[in-house]
Amino acid sequence: MQDHRYSSSFKAQALSKALQRGTRTLVSVATELNLSVGTLIGWLKAARRVSAEPPHAVARLSDVPAHQWNASRRLLALHESHALSGSELHAWCRGHGLFEHQLKQWRDAFYATTADHSTSQREANTALRELQGQHEQLQRELRRKEKALAEAAALLVLQKKFQALCQDADL
Repeated sequence: MQDHRYSSSFKAQALSKALQRGTRTLVSVATELNLSVGTLIGWLKAARRVSAEPPHAVARLSDVPAHQWNASRRLLALHESHALSGSELHAWCRGHGLFEHQLKQWRDAFYATTADHSTSQREANTALRELQGQHEQLQRELRRKEKALAEAAALLVLQKKFQALCQDADL
């Protein structure tokens, strides 16, 4: 039996393939990588034991394929890979089990969401200003009507007092 020493990057890629294998078996993944199934299973067990890292870490190996990452994890991946280009970006993507086109899609989706949010925020602000204008107009109209009602009530009271004085004078 040979004693193979594998690099940590090879182990990470093998684990990534094993975790994101879909419907394939571990045997087929191990055969593709020219590994024994036992070695691959051992690496998987060790990775699960070590996976006590915080859930927001992108570098952590997980059972979730990259296309199922949540928004915060995708944003963190975009943040970490933002300054990288060329071979550095390719190496980073390989290390995290991603493809460069996935990062581009996520970035475009993030910008689209941000643009949609700012557009909807502008529309909401415009609608709010219109409602505030209508509210002020209704308040002015209400004050005007209250003054007119108070004036009419005062005139009625004066009219009744005048009639009462006229009746007292006639007696």
